[in-house]
Amino acid sequence: MTRLAFYLAAGAVLTGCATRQPMTEFTSNSGSPRADEQLAISIEKVDLSLRVEPDTQSIVGDAALTFAATAPLSRIAVELDRNLPVDSVTIDGVALAPSAISNPEGRLFLTLPTPLAAGAQTVVRIRYHGKPHVAKRAPWDGAFVWSKTAEGQPWISTTVEGEGCDLFWPCIDHPQGKPKLIDMHITVPAPLVAAGNGVAMGMDEKDGWRTWHWRAKNPSTYGIALNIGPYEMLSAEYDSQYGNKIPLRFWHLKGREKKANGLFTEFKPMLTFFESRIGPYPFGDEKMGVVETPHLGMEHQTINAYGNGYAKSASGYDWLLHHELSHEWFGNQMTNADWDDMWLHEGFGSYMQPLYLEYLRGDQAYQSELFNQRKRIQNKVAVVSGKSKRIEDVYQDERGGPGDDIYAKGSLILHTLRGLIGDDAFFRATRRLVYGTETPKPGNFQPRYSSTKEFVGIVKEVSGRDLGWFFDAYLYHAALPELVEERSGDKLHLQWKLKDGGAFPMPIEVRVGDRIERVAMTDGKGELTVPAGVLYTIDPRSTVLRHEAHIEEWQADEKERKKKKSKA
Repeated sequence: MTRLAFYLAAGAVLTGCATRQPMTEFTSNSGSPRADEQLAISIEKVDLSLRVEPDTQSIVGDAALTFAATAPLSRIAVELDRNLPVDSVTIDGVALAPSAISNPEGRLFLTLPTPLAAGAQTVVRIRYHGKPHVAKRAPWDGAFVWSKTAEGQPWISTTVEGEGCDLFWPCIDHPQGKPKLIDMHITVPAPLVAAGNGVAMGMDEKDGWRTWHWRAKNPSTYGIALNIGPYEMLSAEYDSQYGNKIPLRFWHLKGREKKANGLFTEFKPMLTFFESRIGPYPFGDEKMGVVETPHLGMEHQTINAYGNGYAKSASGYDWLLHHELSHEWFGNQMTNADWDDMWLHEGFGSYMQPLYLEYLRGDQAYQSELFNQRKRIQNKVAVVSGKSKRIEDVYQDERGGPGDDIYAKGSLILHTLRGLIGDDAFFRATRRLVYGTETPKPGNFQPRYSSTKEFVGIVKEVSGRDLGWFFDAYLYHAALPELVEERSGDKLHLQWKLKDGGAFPMPIEVRVGDRIERVAMTDGKGELTVPAGVLYTIDPRSTVLRHEAHIEEWQADEKERKKKKSKA
């Protein structure tokens, strides 16, 4: 009998599931500063059992968390939505008194029976149950999605990037809260399938219920997900250029075999691109996994959520599949140390689509996709603040965050950087960011944390150039650099202008007639000869992200058109 089965047999599920409480501000916004107690521990292992009950939209959980202390501790702190009442807690098998358990806003404090010494380990077992929050507009808001297939069967998923892992299991809800190992045991009504993170460890079936067992190493906190439905699975192997074989898995709904097989054929070309451009698939000893979901998608580690309806772009590929797959490198292998650096996930993740199209279709498709991104840039808030942030304070415009600019602007910044330092330095720096080494091979790297500050330092080392002015202008200021042009006879004078002042010696190309000249722009100024009657074009190959008035005018017109349309 499993721990969860024992728990259920004891009648815990019969305690009932109260109506859902409103989500606290603390719980609704992932990434609050960690408590002192959390800074003094590492999570060695999580053993998580969950029974998911579609009929009542409720769960019963049993989580055993193994902590290692790096400093003396008198209590443990984890996050758990207070909407999931705690039934009991034990510390190394010793039950805690109710007075030792406190969870007023979503941070669960557990006072230890005896202090924990530095270097010691302890196993904290938390039993809980309840009706988890329901997402209203997944994946843009996080929680459970209780859906049904066209045939009326349960189709369930979780998306918790914004709100955090604590919506369904006790965790440290911070980018740096990764456990080193997690075992998951997901119990669902038969014949449903629970597709999970990492490696499949088997399935047990008893009394009309199935328990699916999964094991994953170093999972990102929001990358742990539930995916439950009447799935069928496609499987294959990918022969990596690095010599290993990578399991490929795609769980799709019944009746969609033809379209599912079409999407499945895209797995290998995408892996070839990423492994050639960036480096080894980070989780080759687990799998490249994708699961069809009732929401658009999310970068869940080794089990990416896919809900794009099998819609290919005009370029002949599924952009959503590609974008979410990019996060296995930029998000799951390399994780931002703080949400303020989220552009490292989304900027790089978004730049991978133009890069893929450059490989797949050529320069026209590359530039076309970049221009689609360029039209979305808003420039209202700096991409990076330099201060610790919670995730929704980055993603949400209404909270004063950069919002979509971490995607589109981040991508164009990387495009500009690539043009400035060249392909060799750009991709060497990218590999250093992702793997911590320029020569990654399976077995010589581990998932790592990074930051904007580290990336700036890596670029300096790899390129041999101090580009602080570049990152300061593009990342830490909202307004884009403006290139001011002035004609004087046959001379064209150019000058960079920053709204907040400062140096910006960005070289710029100018096509004069049928030749292209590169203007060094030392001290942010430059000039060249343009004879009368000769046409010229600034930045003819669109290598530099800059202020362009015509795009802002178009954006304003589009906004007005949409406003009028909504009133019609």
